[in-house]
Amino acid sequence: MTTDRPTHADQPEHVRTDQPEHVRTDQPEHVRTTRAFYDAIAEDYAETFRDHPAAAPLDRALLAGFAELVGEGAPVADVGCGPGRVTGFLASRGLAVHGVDLSEAMLAIARRENPGLRFEQGSMFALDLPDGALAGLVSWYSTIHVPPEDLPAVYAEFRRVLAPGGLLLVAFQMGDEPRRHERPWGHPVTLDFRRMRPERIAELMEAAGFTLVQRTVREPDTRQGDPTPQAFLIARAPDGPAS
Repeated sequence: MTTDRPTHADQPEHVRTDQPEHVRTDQPEHVRTTRAFYDAIAEDYAETFRDHPAAAPLDRALLAGFAELVGEGAPVADVGCGPGRVTGFLASRGLAVHGVDLSEAMLAIARRENPGLRFEQGSMFALDLPDGALAGLVSWYSTIHVPPEDLPAVYAEFRRVLAPGGLLLVAFQMGDEPRRHERPWGHPVTLDFRRMRPERIAELMEAAGFTLVQRTVREPDTRQGDPTPQAFLIARAPDGPAS
């Protein structure tokens, strides 16, 4: 899941628009398609994956380690938060976390299940945050709908909103070919789920100024419904300000 942001007079020129990002009509097609897809399937998706990350001990361990690295009380954004289960877990680990997602239907579920947390509609291409606002950012399978040619812009935006030394956690399925999901749960929507190589994502992170901290690959686990390897990368923003 991806993310769009209201404009403010004091925003930099490169993100200033006449309308909030999530209601603009000139958004890229992949953004509009992703939002429509998750708006349609939100309730079915949330029910099917209601036990995640509760039933995924290795995922919980990685998220808990990330939370410890960032530090208790640190401001963190869960970008592409979906129904907010990862957001809620990170909050339980002591982080000052909020969720961002394109899909208002997903956000409705996140707010319903996590009434004490903040969730906002927005885009990972233009987060409604000042420069250096975050100590950590999590993109938990949320870049998988972004065309490869647009990924550098996403990592540049992640870099912009992270404070010097801030940490980025990205999760995705490994592979080379996208998987197309058509009519999930009978809904008349289609979306490509892009698989990626950790080496390529590490290159994109480094090009945006990050230093790779950890690279973890989890092998396929058919018992958990994972037919492909899963990759998890943690990277650190440079100590100096974003250029």
